[in-house]
Amino acid sequence: MATMRDVAERAGVSIATVSFVVNDSKPVTAETRQRVVDAMAELDYRPHALARALARRRSMILAVVFPLVRPRLLNTATLFFAGAAEAAAERGYSIVLWPSLDSSERLAGLRADGLVDGVVLMEVALDDDRVEVLRASGTPFALIGRTRDPSALDWVDIDIEGMVEESLARLASLGHERVALVLGGPERVEGFGANARARETFRRVSGERGLSGVLLEAEESARGGRALAAELGDATAVLVFDGGIALGLAHELRHRGVGVPDDVSIVLLASTPDVADFGDPELDVLVSPAHELGRRGVEALLARLEDPAAPLVQERIGGEWRTGGSVAPAGRGSGPDQPRSDRG
Repeated sequence: MATMRDVAERAGVSIATVSFVVNDSKPVTAETRQRVVDAMAELDYRPHALARALARRRSMILAVVFPLVRPRLLNTATLFFAGAAEAAAERGYSIVLWPSLDSSERLAGLRADGLVDGVVLMEVALDDDRVEVLRASGTPFALIGRTRDPSALDWVDIDIEGMVEESLARLASLGHERVALVLGGPERVEGFGANARARETFRRVSGERGLSGVLLEAEESARGGRALAAELGDATAVLVFDGGIALGLAHELRHRGVGVPDDVSIVLLASTPDVADFGDPELDVLVSPAHELGRRGVEALLARLEDPAAPLVQERIGGEWRTGGSVAPAGRGSGPDQPRSDRG
């Protein structure tokens, strides 16, 4: 196994210079750095991670902290984690996935105990106690999501407002006048930043476009979607943020003889094509930029670690509309509140 001495001899430099390059601890000319990097590649030299961390006085580990608010990790969560891990690895860091801790002391202690260098918070609430804990402890952090007032924080977030606006614009152009927005249960609607912003945007844009908008809640599961079918009233289009709800709703509507999209159009928001493809028909979906959000969240944190005085990172990232078969002009079918010959 190659050693630092071997690299130094191959590159024609001192062991100290190799150490400066490996640990990025002192300036080295570009030409010298390249000789060292080339020698490391030729010898397949792998710096010892712990030794590098000690030399830098850093753990070289970042914590991605997420609350256990769901009974399962969604497809989008795995994309968040993958994006975060890739961005960290490119800079020589590793990440650890950390469920929300049961005490403020443990959260603040992540850095105080030398376990991690910084924290990325996911699933951010409007009034998120974790933010104040980290700020008070001096722990560098960035958010994937936004608090009620994120003006002094580093954050990246999905453009929920843009997704709702685009969906309502498309549906209005197809003649839909009665649209429902489905959010998760009360425990998430009240405190979860994304849900609150979706609700506010839905109310505002519905009013501006003269639409009859109704807000509904459902358990975040296929069972919740099936139960929702009885609550749609005369809505001809539905916006849904949970894949399980959307799939369960489409299944139950079909069971009741209500056509999708002929009678009711369904738009899945902030999800993945893999989930939308399970629908029959496949669902129209505004794809979540989860991978990019994970990456940008880590990049924002690393920028703060490198320069505490750097400008704040505050960025909304939109999603791409992927057409399936669950959206059609209003009135194409007989309507969910009208009798149909194929209903039992």
